[in-house]
Order: sequence, then C-alpha cells, then structure tokens
Amino acid sequence: MTHFLKLSVLALALALPTACTSPRGAALTSEILREQDKPDAGYAVMPVTRANVSALQKWPGVAGNGTYHWIGNNRGPDSPVIRTGDQIDLVIWDNQENSLLASGNEKSVNMKGLQVSTSGTIFVPYLDEVQIRGMTPDQARRHIQESLAPIVPQAQVQLALSAGKQNSVDLVSGVETPGTYPLPDRNYSILSLIAQGGGINKSMRNPLVRLQRNGGSYAIPASALFEDPRKNVPLRGNDKVIVEEDDRYFTALGATGKEELVYFTKENVTALESLSMMGGLSEYRANLKGVLVLREYPAEAVRYNGSGPASERMVFTFDLTSADGLFAARKFPIQPEDTVIATESPLSATRTILGLIGTVFGVVNVAPGG
Repeated sequence: MTHFLKLSVLALALALPTACTSPRGAALTSEILREQDKPDAGYAVMPVTRANVSALQKWPGVAGNGTYHWIGNNRGPDSPVIRTGDQIDLVIWDNQENSLLASGNEKSVNMKGLQVSTSGTIFVPYLDEVQIRGMTPDQARRHIQESLAPIVPQAQVQLALSAGKQNSVDLVSGVETPGTYPLPDRNYSILSLIAQGGGINKSMRNPLVRLQRNGGSYAIPASALFEDPRKNVPLRGNDKVIVEEDDRYFTALGATGKEELVYFTKENVTALESLSMMGGLSEYRANLKGVLVLREYPAEAVRYNGSGPASERMVFTFDLTSADGLFAARKFPIQPEDTVIATESPLSATRTILGLIGTVFGVVNVAPGG
C-alpha cells in the first residue's frame, strides 16, 4: 500500500508542470521579452557587454536624468561691494568752529540708515546724490571724503555698511536655522553659510545642495561638496541655497530583497550597485542570466545608427553568470526612474515541485507500516 502511494505521488508531481503553474513572485525573462521579434513590439532589446557598455554610456540621457552641474569657483576680493538696497551709516567729523555740518559744540554729524537707491546713490548734505554703488566700503568712504574737501577741507568720514537684499543670501531649507544672511565679503563660501545655519540636518537621506543664481540652478551632493575644496564656491548677493534630499529613484522588481522605489544613495549608481541596493538577488528564485533594466527615452533621443536607443522604450539585459556580464554591469549607469528587474529562474518551479515531493515522501516514510 505504501509503495502504491509513493508511485501515485510521483505521478502527480510529474504532471504538475503541465497541469498548473507554481506560485511565483517574478516573471520569467521569456515572458517579458516574448514579443521582442514582432514588428510592433514597441520596445527594443540591448544585451549589455564589455564590448558595448562604453558606447551605451554615451547615449543621449533621458529627460531630467538628474545629472548634476555645479558652478565654477571664481574667487573675489575680500571686501564686500555696495549694492542697491544696502544701508549706509555715515559719521562726518569736522573740527572747524563754523562747521557747515556740525552745530554748536558738536564735532561730528551722524547720518544713519542711508539707503542706496536704485540709481546707486545716497544723499549727503552739500553734495546732493553721491554715486557709491559698486564700490567697496573703503572706496566709498574716501570718495565721500574727497568730495567734501572743497566744502569742508578737514572733514573725516566714517562709513559702515549694512547689507541689503542684494548683498545677502537666503538659506532656505535643510539646516537647523534657515534664514537670510548678510555677506561679510565676496569670498563668503557656501560651506560657511551652511555652517552658520547650524549644519545640514542629520536626519536627511543623501542630502543634495542646490544653488539658485541669476535664474540658473546648480546642484551637488553634499558628500561631494565636503570632499572637494574646489567645489566650495563663494556666494553672491541674492543667491538662494537649498539643502534637500536627493529624490532620484529607480524601481526594484522581481526576485530580489525589495520590490519598491529605491532612492539613489550617491550621484552615480551602476547596474551592479543597484542590485546590492535592492537587497541582492534571491538565491533560489533569481535568474542570473535574466537581469533587466527598463528605460524610457524621449523621442528626440532615438537613433538608428547605433549612437543612441533604437526605440523610446529600451530593455537592457545582463548575464551575471559570466565575467563579461559582471564587468559590464559594473560600468552601466542606472538613470532615474529606471526599472530594474530580476526575473524568475525557470528552475524555481521545478525546485518548488521537488520540495513538495520531498515533503510528501517524508510524511509517507514516517507513516505506520512504511
């Protein structure tokens, strides 16, 4: 009776592959690519190898691919420059008995809160409008004093500058103390500003530093800014600095440790690194010859001469069972919004069935009378 039961279970197990499909968490490569040879497939397939990976890196990027561009480091003079909207405080000293400026026993006159006009001037008695925009505070002080000399020969001028909007920068977000900060000089750097704002919030994932200047926007990962002193650029009046989390991501699917959006942890991520970020490939489920990267290109990026994608929708395939495939995966860059899929191994269904057989036979073997 026991022998008959074993034969029955074996016959049932052999029939399972054709009678039903075992539960799977990912598609087979053949299922995803089954239409690739049809004229209306709507996508093209490109195996990635060491021979072509360098050429693939030169293909036109996807729209908004998140490649970072940073501004050049142009050092300026140490002194600030007077701009429209700045506030000027003047103290004019005059020792003459019949001073035109000072009255009574006073030897000086204070003029506070003189705002630099849109034409770049401030009003000084007996001089009318004095042009000082574009000068350093010391240059403006000497200019005013020399202009007064014909009227008040012994006048001495003191000048203090309070930065207005065009001589200040906005630290918008991502730090302990955001706000508007005056520029002490023209070499006040972006890292000095971030430090003055209390530093980047420690809770931020892969922080990105963004600089907005004159209608342009520049960005750099905070780690790259910290590592390279040449990236620590001087700020200019009316700059805006935003520290935010890097929101670039790719989608992880299939026989991996994750099936979710995976955010970039650094500026550039390769296909091999993406698999690690996904939690690795499932030992018993993943097909090492069937790792796929799905990517959509803009229509203008399509090329038919090999210098770009042959279709707006591309499927890049990797064979990780060979050194060639592994080296290619180490160099192939993942772009934002790519989908990385580890397909199911065709053997996983067989393993599942054999596991069921082993379980059943194990139960049978311990049955009374076995």
